[in-house]
Amino acid sequence: MFVRLPTSVSEAQECLAEGAVPVGGATLVWASWQRDGFPEQAVSLREVPEAKVIGDGTLGAAVLLHEIDARVPEVLRRAAAGVGTGAVRRTATVGGNIVGSTLRCLLPPALVLDARAVVLEPDGPVETDLAELLAKRPLLLSLCWREPVATGYRKLTGVLRGEVPFVVAVAVTGAERLTLRVAVRDGYDVLSEAVPYDTDVRRMLGALALTPLGTLPEAVFEAVREEVVGVVERAGAR
Repeated sequence: MFVRLPTSVSEAQECLAEGAVPVGGATLVWASWQRDGFPEQAVSLREVPEAKVIGDGTLGAAVLLHEIDARVPEVLRRAAAGVGTGAVRRTATVGGNIVGSTLRCLLPPALVLDARAVVLEPDGPVETDLAELLAKRPLLLSLCWREPVATGYRKLTGVLRGEVPFVVAVAVTGAERLTLRVAVRDGYDVLSEAVPYDTDVRRMLGALALTPLGTLPEAVFEAVREEVVGVVERAGAR
């Protein structure tokens, strides 16, 4: 297998047009390639500047999980720090985790940040929403978002649905009109809801309880409640 390392978006487009398969960090595809056969050529974005950006509301798809630091919101940073082992985090990429993984550990944080995806289409980079990204699975260049007011994150290792721990991500986003966003990973699915921000936490929790989040196990919704309270307190302190 020949791994191509383009240094620009236009070179990456050429690689895709010539049949190269995105490799990401190879933590997920390597086993399947060993089982089913390796492609003739693969493409990695690790030398493309647009895919290596960290900070100012942008996170590149080729960024390794262990490189995610205080330049991004806490909710993303804590989610990345909880993925696999240190060896995995030194190899796995943002794009591979969100597009190629079934667990998609970074998806709940991206949803509560109301992030957009910059993907590489035949005509060049275009911005799209996360739903279309997951449905069509194009080549992800980066995620972008507006700075949140406050965020929260929790991984419930003691509460399982099968073998997958629940994850709770919360954020207050917006400028003049604030929104409370909550995303919960339930098994391999992610539930995401948004309600208008209100300093009355009980009112927001009541609104969330009327959504599919209200059907979650009691221990999980309690974690949602605690994270919402914490985020609202931090938002009020700013």
